[in-house]
Amino acid sequence: MSHSARKRRQRRSKGGAARVLLVLFAVAFVGIGVSTIGGVGYVVSIANAVDLNEMDQVDPGAPSVVYAKDGTRLGYLPGPVLREKVRTSEMTDLVRNATVAVEDRRFYEHSGVDVEGIFRAATRNISEGGNAEGASTLEMQLIRNLWTKDTTSSLKRKIREAKLAQQLEDRHPGRQGKTWVLTTYLNTAPYGTVGGQQIKGVEAAARVFFKTTAKKLTLPQAAMIAGLPQAPTDYNPYINPEGALQRRNDVIRRMAQQGYISTADAVEAQGTPLGIKNGGSYYTNRRERFFLNYVRNILVEKYGPKRVAQGGLKVYTTLDLKKQQEARKAMADHLDPSAGDPSAAVVTLDPATGDIEASTGSTQFGSSQYDLATQGRRQPGSTFKTIVLATALGQGISPSTSYPAPPTIAIPAKYGTGVVKNFAGEGSKGGSMDLKTATLKSVNTVFFQLDIDVGPENVTKTAKAMGITSKLISVPSEGLGAASVSPMEIARVYATVANGGYRVTPRAITKVVFENGSVKNPEPVRRTRAIKQDVASEVNRILQADIKGGTAASANFGCPAGAKTGTTDGPSDVWLAGFTPRMATAVWVGYPASRKTITSTTQAGGNIQGASVSAPIWKQYMQAAHGDFCGDFQGLVPFTGTRGRKASSTTGSSTGTGGYGDGTTTGTDSTTGSTGGTDPYPSDSYESAPPAATTP
Repeated sequence: MSHSARKRRQRRSKGGAARVLLVLFAVAFVGIGVSTIGGVGYVVSIANAVDLNEMDQVDPGAPSVVYAKDGTRLGYLPGPVLREKVRTSEMTDLVRNATVAVEDRRFYEHSGVDVEGIFRAATRNISEGGNAEGASTLEMQLIRNLWTKDTTSSLKRKIREAKLAQQLEDRHPGRQGKTWVLTTYLNTAPYGTVGGQQIKGVEAAARVFFKTTAKKLTLPQAAMIAGLPQAPTDYNPYINPEGALQRRNDVIRRMAQQGYISTADAVEAQGTPLGIKNGGSYYTNRRERFFLNYVRNILVEKYGPKRVAQGGLKVYTTLDLKKQQEARKAMADHLDPSAGDPSAAVVTLDPATGDIEASTGSTQFGSSQYDLATQGRRQPGSTFKTIVLATALGQGISPSTSYPAPPTIAIPAKYGTGVVKNFAGEGSKGGSMDLKTATLKSVNTVFFQLDIDVGPENVTKTAKAMGITSKLISVPSEGLGAASVSPMEIARVYATVANGGYRVTPRAITKVVFENGSVKNPEPVRRTRAIKQDVASEVNRILQADIKGGTAASANFGCPAGAKTGTTDGPSDVWLAGFTPRMATAVWVGYPASRKTITSTTQAGGNIQGASVSAPIWKQYMQAAHGDFCGDFQGLVPFTGTRGRKASSTTGSSTGTGGYGDGTTTGTDSTTGSTGGTDPYPSDSYESAPPAATTP
């Protein structure tokens, strides 16, 4: 550094020190009206005790906002503070000028502390005997709002604020610095409380009081808002409209006096009514409330409740509003709750990413906060047979393998008593059926035998691998749908078939933008190999055959797709789960609060099963939601398994046909069902004891 440069730096340092000392004594002098000065040492000791560089900025708080896939705002999550940060260009000059006029008229002239204003305030306070006028600049108020949070009326506070305000001015010098200070102040200043929530920042104030934005505020509106921070409660227009009007007109008068507006404009503005328009609903109106709750729970788990409520997060999600609309329309077109029809739920996942593109039920939020799509735990019926089939193919069993296919079959003693029967009495006493045909006809007696052959515990492993997270207890009846799972889980299973055997984690959030601009990805795409590619390919082909000519044929909408129906005993739960190359969708129909039997619907009449009730909803929705895409599946490979079923010496059929496998891979647990011992259907596993499944 040159000698001349060092000299200039020393002069600036000395001048800066002298300026600081003058300011501090001025602040002390203004305190004469309210307290006694304890001397030079007192002032200096307080000033030396603070350093802005060593202080953390206080988070002013802001509600988090959630957006749909297309950027549409779904709503703000509840929080104690209403605040939106906006740029300088997003504020009208009217509100900026009004704020300067009423809060700090020499804002553009002083250096963080207004010495002239301090002595003027001191003189007035002494002459009037009290604290008639303050001398806090916008910088000092900003220090109070964002760093010290000290609102006590003390000389110590003012000295600290003065010192810190000058440091803030040094950190943000010049005209550009003034712009930063004013913009930051307007983004964090308090504007009152409405409905128990604090209004901070001019954008939130504009929305709550006038249903507009900071950019569109008129002169009277801007003046009323600018007058609030000095006494937000006293001037609150909802509480004290007369006081708010007087304060607004005073702000307008000051703007005219300081040359920001003409006298004529001031007179006209002062003659207008307050014109308050309650816009608080902007922050309380929410779309897709069930999905918002789902997202909020994820955020709270990741970042904690305080950050979610006050952190000003911008949350971008996977939800496709068009698909949501089409799902609700399909449910409404086929079910009429006012006529006693059951409820329904639809879930769609992108098989490639796990993105939750649709997740909705037919019930309105408020009438029930129970999310049928993600929280419902219902018996999936024969949609679970896909898991049994995948387990068998994974063990190398060929889909051409045949099993005895009687209309009924006795339950082995180790699993309970009674019989398993086919939904419509399919099968014959001496006949048999291969696995592909049994899938297309959804034959219970064949799949019951298959479940025991491959091992119920292995079916459970496959279920978990493909996306079932609910509790399973590894008994053969689960393979026929005697479990309790959600539509989200079933959609995940069918996504695994659609994408070539990868389990995808359902993803609701693509990114979270924090107020400081940092971006987080709390839910990255997760794909885990669940079943072998050839197994997924073969299950895919069989389920494509099912929608072309099996029990799911009524769901065929003309594009390549695979599907499986499901109907539980009663029937109380009816399903259609299926997929295309780009969408995996589960549709459930039933009564949310009970296992009540569905006797009829307005569209299907008394023919209640997955093919007649859920399939039409699935078909209509998928046809509309799929758009123009009608491409075929890619990457399907030949199935490599060739193992057939070994002959069994076990007799288990009520018709005497036998056929439960060779007994080497049963993998059963020790429960004995209705014959005594441990209950295979404990109350903590199921909403009600699963019946003998009769699922098409």
